[in-house]
Amino acid sequence: MLRVRPPSSAVRLLDERDRGAVLAICDRDPVTNVFVSSRVRALGLEPGRLGAQMWGHGPGGRLESLCYSGANLVPVAATPDAVAAFADRALRQGRRCSSVVGPAGEVQALWALLRPRWGPARDVRPVQPVMVISGPPMVSPDPQVRRVRLHELDILWPACVAMFTEEVGVSPTIGDGGASYRARLEQLIRGGRAFARIEGGRVIFKAEIGAVTPQACQVQGVWVRPEDRGRGLAAPGMAAVVVEAARSIAPVVSLYVNDYNMPARAAYRRAGFAETGRFMSVLF
Repeated sequence: MLRVRPPSSAVRLLDERDRGAVLAICDRDPVTNVFVSSRVRALGLEPGRLGAQMWGHGPGGRLESLCYSGANLVPVAATPDAVAAFADRALRQGRRCSSVVGPAGEVQALWALLRPRWGPARDVRPVQPVMVISGPPMVSPDPQVRRVRLHELDILWPACVAMFTEEVGVSPTIGDGGASYRARLEQLIRGGRAFARIEGGRVIFKAEIGAVTPQACQVQGVWVRPEDRGRGLAAPGMAAVVVEAARSIAPVVSLYVNDYNMPARAAYRRAGFAETGRFMSVLF
């Protein structure tokens, strides 16, 4: 059985006094760290507001590596010593997350230490290309893709449930009946970060922008209605999202995708996205 090495220095629970240092670390790679950075920018570092703990690690008390510990466990700029220390902290407190996600090398090392106690996982996705576009799309935007209006929440809701279930393997309605997922969707609509092509009261294409910082944003929940797949709707739909995101949300648009989802990767490439890195996800 693999054992966690004794950490070379202690993991420290960060608070609002560390905000500047945390964001400075995140900003070294604003695309990779967009999720954690967006959460800290919006909510700060107090666990009650953040809905998570932020752990810090570094030699001599100098902050060098981070780990977001909430519904997701997300390492940020984690050195090998930090990975060992974060794994030790996570094992001591017990699993509270539904996934471990982040840069592939860091997550792979972290999961190797967690797996003997936390495994088996429900699913492991070791290769998830990170794709980025920072200029105009390569195809014409779909003029019918637009921001979803609040009164259209009930139209968007079934498509989001279908997407989540297809992508994650479980329904977001399990547990609280979907209340938290629906509340998050409403928040995205109110923030102008939910986009869709709606025809006859049905969603044909949709995508949301989840994480946002001044430098970058991350698209999530991309979905084409099964009956309309193969019509070439995804690339123009994504182009429309990219144009509006660059105009009013953030200058760089990113996402990550499962390596085996070849149709999606091809559509993103047609829209102008390029692969720049790899994530890995472990789902429980």
